[in-house]
Amino acid sequence: MSSLIIYSSTDGQTKKICETLKNNSINKNSYDILSLDEVFYKEVEKYEKIIIGASIRYGRHNPRVYKFIKKNKYILDNKKSAFFSVNVVARKLEKSTPDTNPYIRKFLRKSNWNPKKLGVFAGKIDYPKLGFINKNVIRFIMFVTSGPTNTNNVYEFTDWQKVKKFIREFDEM
Repeated sequence: MSSLIIYSSTDGQTKKICETLKNNSINKNSYDILSLDEVFYKEVEKYEKIIIGASIRYGRHNPRVYKFIKKNKYILDNKKSAFFSVNVVARKLEKSTPDTNPYIRKFLRKSNWNPKKLGVFAGKIDYPKLGFINKNVIRFIMFVTSGPTNTNNVYEFTDWQKVKKFIREFDEM
């Protein structure tokens, strides 16, 4: 059984989550991991299971995620499929599930796709790696939302046990 994990990552955390999914799957040798750019023009029907993971930057998923889903919606609807969003809003317990995360709800409305499994994972803020503008915009957003604002630090919010549980449940589908 071949499976595919597709990621759309801004700073690398979504890719890291995808690698953790693969490495913790009972079928890890059956998984391919490809970036959205690598897979955009490839045929994906050969895969029996497909997971798409996408990060949020400034309140939006990459527009190409929606284009990919629209292009492949029939295939995705007829496979065992999953979607997860990576966003820092999910660091807050009250916004850490697919039912309570505003980006997942927006994604479902906008994509018109109902994956068989949904997930949301808190991301990471690596202030030292950010450029001047991104660093200050994100710092302002964190200030407004009572998040960490010390730009000398890295803040990883990802719950790795939650990531591992997601792939165990997906494997059982």
